[in-house]
Amino acid sequence: MEVDTSRRLNVSLKSGDASGRATSRSPRRKQFFNPAVITLTPSIVVLTIAVYVFIGWSVLISFTNSKFAPNYDFVGLAQYVRLWNSDRWNVAVVNLGLFSMAFMVISLVIGLLLAIFLDQKVRAEGTLRMIYLYPMAVSLIVTGTAWKWILNPGLGLEMLFHNIGWTSIHINWLIDPQMAVYTLVIAAVWQTAGFVMAIFLAGLRGVDGEIVKAAQMEGAGVFRIYSTIIIPMLRSSVFSVIVILIYQAVRSFDLVVALTNGGPGFSSDLPTTFMYNLTFSRGQLAQGAASSVMILLVVVVIIVPYLFSEFKREHHDSL
Repeated sequence: MEVDTSRRLNVSLKSGDASGRATSRSPRRKQFFNPAVITLTPSIVVLTIAVYVFIGWSVLISFTNSKFAPNYDFVGLAQYVRLWNSDRWNVAVVNLGLFSMAFMVISLVIGLLLAIFLDQKVRAEGTLRMIYLYPMAVSLIVTGTAWKWILNPGLGLEMLFHNIGWTSIHINWLIDPQMAVYTLVIAAVWQTAGFVMAIFLAGLRGVDGEIVKAAQMEGAGVFRIYSTIIIPMLRSSVFSVIVILIYQAVRSFDLVVALTNGGPGFSSDLPTTFMYNLTFSRGQLAQGAASSVMILLVVVVIIVPYLFSEFKREHHDSL
């Protein structure tokens, strides 16, 4: 018995258990030196500084009287009052509303129609899907530049129509203050409709075929099946698409700069281009920060309800 006890004690001492000094690292140290933690920590630090710290700094600056360089002479809500008294800012906000609504509705309709078309098991579906999705691979700068050429009265569609004898057609939307914002809608829909189609097509392919067969046996036509059965089942997809499209509309800075640059005058300005010009061209740092805070609030109002609904849906599905 003594030999066995001494052996067990010997083994215990080697592993460090009996002495209380474990040779292996504690769980906390293991977790800290985990390769994933080591890899992700620099990115998290940079993200925190580049996004959240500068968001806080922008909010702080918006309450000051900063011009070309930051100063911390606090003026309360004066910059926000000046912002909302600015005609150019109000035009940009109205343009954002028009652009967002037109862009969202047209993209939803075209994307849904394309998805329904491809859902009919058409020939060359893969090729058509690639063609529809191709614009998403192009940057907004390239999209804006291409449509600027297409809509240019001197070298685009108007010149083409005039060369074939249709001289009564005039496409001068880029120089028409009333139409300039709608050229942004055309370019944005061209780029995004394929993405909307892909989301809706995934939703359509997820519909139970037995439900459709049962409706067909009851004598329901294609239009009635889609309008009363299939499309209502795409509610979550529609909601996701609406949130994404509105978010895209809010951040369409590149498209505006490439296509209209906010012109003619400032008739096609959006809040993002207004903020950029105010901050970097006119040296109004504090008022530019105030406009960026307003843009941030719009994004928060869009994203938070979406995240909340997704959380509720996942919680409901897990029950």
